[in-house]
Amino acid sequence: VQLQASGGGLVQAGDSLRVSCAASGLTFRSVTVAWFRQPPGKEREFVAAIFRGGSSVHYADSVKGRFAISRDNDRKTANLQMNSLKPEDTAVYYCAVGRSLIMSSLRRAQAYDYWGQGTLVTVSS
Repeated sequence: VQLQASGGGLVQAGDSLRVSCAASGLTFRSVTVAWFRQPPGKEREFVAAIFRGGSSVHYADSVKGRFAISRDNDRKTANLQMNSLKPEDTAVYYCAVGRSLIMSSLRRAQAYDYWGQGTLVTVSS
């Protein structure tokens, strides 16, 4: 299984950016996909998740209304559209997939089976 995250970069506060995750080696439509992030000097935190069918999405309070997660099961990709970016959104963003996620475990990093390598998003003020 491989997850390839891409799309990070340096932007200014208020800008938009989209990060993507390309999956291979698994039945993509059967897994839950999530994005986590790790700000400098801090622990990894949940950002957003989307269940298998794509109709059920969940967000951290800190990004609700600004970020949107989506997936394309045919292309085996997932995207995180980030709008109205803030300096506190600066982090390495990781995509992760899990086969047996339930609501109570959705925000726990330990519940996910595979991780991408991360892509750095830097938001300047």
